[in-house]
Amino acid sequence: MSKSDDDGTRLFGRSQTIQNLLLKVSRVAATRVSVLVVGESGAGKDIVARLIHDMSPRRRGPFVPVNCGAIPKDIAESHLFGHEKGSFTGAVAQHVGMFEAARGGTLFLDEIAEMPAELQVKLLRTLESNTIMRVGGHEAIPLDVRIVAATHHDPVEAVRSGRLREDLFYRIATIALHVPALRQREDDVGDIALQIVDRLNARHRTRKRLSMQAMKALRAYTWPGNVRELRNALERAFILADEQIELQLPRRQLPRDEVRHNAMTLHIGTTLAHTQQRFIVASLRHFNGDKPRTAKALGISLKTLYNRLALLSEHERNAANGAAAPASGTSSASGASGTSGAGGTASAGTPPNATNP
Repeated sequence: MSKSDDDGTRLFGRSQTIQNLLLKVSRVAATRVSVLVVGESGAGKDIVARLIHDMSPRRRGPFVPVNCGAIPKDIAESHLFGHEKGSFTGAVAQHVGMFEAARGGTLFLDEIAEMPAELQVKLLRTLESNTIMRVGGHEAIPLDVRIVAATHHDPVEAVRSGRLREDLFYRIATIALHVPALRQREDDVGDIALQIVDRLNARHRTRKRLSMQAMKALRAYTWPGNVRELRNALERAFILADEQIELQLPRRQLPRDEVRHNAMTLHIGTTLAHTQQRFIVASLRHFNGDKPRTAKALGISLKTLYNRLALLSEHERNAANGAAAPASGTSSASGASGTSGAGGTASAGTPPNATNP
């Protein structure tokens, strides 16, 4: 099962990592639960969200994407929930918001951690009651929508820093899916590049081909901008090429954001045992739950790794396996039990079932 991401609307790859993700997407799509998609910018979170919709029983309904970080703060509530005529200056007519526009389908809340805090409160109430109230309205309108959310932030850090409400996190992340960075599935880079070039050739009726040197450069580069950067680089090179496509990629170290993504903060006074536990959890998350690779990177045997994991709490084991849940020491969600607005359940203090490819 593969969906090509050569045109930005599908997902492609022969690596086990991406095949595992596609399998999980197909299983999640068949349910009604809310989903949180986590991954770096350009990795394809929007593609995964669209796939969930297209493979779900709601595929005949609308797919409505909303970039939570791009909505002006003063109109954000109206944009999402709608407003009644005369509810504020300039409201000359009734307006249907994104929740109502997505009726019978899927509402994709991209970059949900960028949503203003006060709007997160209203979103939580909406998901708990499964109804919305338009701005200036007095009638509760029933919802019929599935929620898929996404963020490029580490949800653990987003909750800890207060960027994302913990109780809202438990509502939207009944299932969490991690979209791997392109450098974490380097076996797919060549195949994706060839797919993109084939599409460009078909569009322009040409027969341009990637040079051997270009293919080597593609595989050697870390692609901090992920598939989006790969696509843009190839399109630029394609336009400038005659028959043979050559690539000029910057020779640089990992950017600061990427270094920070792979870093772990320690505080003075942390015990050695706790530091070791956190390092094991962080390493497992870095290798997407791959225990043999993690053990090799840590310089310990696989048996030793399993012994160390057995000492972790259930909460820490979930985090090590990729659960997008607040780490120990973070307060539990209060009153976050019950049925989610999208049809799933999440118990207070218990991390939702998060999956990693």
